[in-house]
Amino acid sequence: MRFFLRAFALASFVLVAACAKTVQIPTQPPPPLQPPVVIPPPPPPPANARAAGVVAVQPPAMLDEVSAARALQAFLISCPVLQQRPDKSLLSYGPDWTGVCAQAATVQPGSAAAFFRENFDWVRVGDGKAFATGYYIPETAGTRTPDPRYTVPIYRTPPDLVRCARLDGTVGRGRIDETGTCVPYFSRPEIEDGALAGKGLELAWAADPVDLFFIEIQGSGELRLPDGSVMRIGYDNQNGRDYVAIGRLLRERGILPPGGANMQAIKDWIRANPDQGRALMRENLSYIFFRELTGPPLGSMGLPITPHGTVAADPNFIPLGAPLFLAGMDRPETNGLWVAQDVGGAIKGANRFDTFWGGGPQATATAGGMSASGQALILLPKGTAARAAAQP
Repeated sequence: MRFFLRAFALASFVLVAACAKTVQIPTQPPPPLQPPVVIPPPPPPPANARAAGVVAVQPPAMLDEVSAARALQAFLISCPVLQQRPDKSLLSYGPDWTGVCAQAATVQPGSAAAFFRENFDWVRVGDGKAFATGYYIPETAGTRTPDPRYTVPIYRTPPDLVRCARLDGTVGRGRIDETGTCVPYFSRPEIEDGALAGKGLELAWAADPVDLFFIEIQGSGELRLPDGSVMRIGYDNQNGRDYVAIGRLLRERGILPPGGANMQAIKDWIRANPDQGRALMRENLSYIFFRELTGPPLGSMGLPITPHGTVAADPNFIPLGAPLFLAGMDRPETNGLWVAQDVGGAIKGANRFDTFWGGGPQATATAGGMSASGQALILLPKGTAARAAAQP
């Protein structure tokens, strides 16, 4: 028994000694915990052209006379409004354009390029990196009267679509509900599911919902009526919901490759996958209401627009009605002089443009696949660049 106790004590001592050898007593205190790295949010984008930065540059030595002649005609159309319209970009004031508009009316054939080179200050806004898409006048089959072959309603602006103060304090498009509260207006899915049915708001009916969806994106289009005549429709209002680019969704989901999300590729995918395609279009909650148009196609200035001469632009970064120059574009047909005569819901920021190509198969093919990058310069009346370059 004594031997056992001695052996047990010896074993315990060895075990304790072994444990003692494995325990490390730190000789220095551990380093203090480092605070997490906080990455500051990026600065907000500039609000207008002057905030983005304006730099005067030399005009190119050579200008294409053909694009200059088209731009001159578009500029002359814009001049009456350009001289009166407030300029959100802060690049100019209406009276600045009086002299150059008067000169434009005296330009002789073959001298348009010289006119633009000699009578304007050419400026770069921001880094001048331009991105251009294209738009056109699309066409689809339609009718003015109900017909079993034409089942897609084209709505005019509803009377209950108003601007009102929302609960979050913002003011925008909405409707007043039965409690007297300003609420968002019906979304695309709600309208397609019948929210406006039976209210006598049908302007016309279309045969193809996909074609009508793309007429909404373009902002105007033509209905080929059963008797062969054409009814032109154009943007009148919007439901106030945010626009969602379905091409971007297809790219993000890996359904179409980065370079494959052009209009025709999107249409082909929707038609090949009708159920998924319908669900995809309904993700764009924005909905356009139309009115019938007479006369030539009009832009947001209320003036006729010129195929291969008009661009839609953000009026915060270029005066609406002003000329601009695209150069070094990787779609060479976009190079040359244009005039900013239109706007677009997706056309936001400096040097972002949507080029107008008119109607017909060639315009559809050109605009539908348009995605071009290069450089942009803005043309301002001679003598205004220095003021435009001043800090806001």
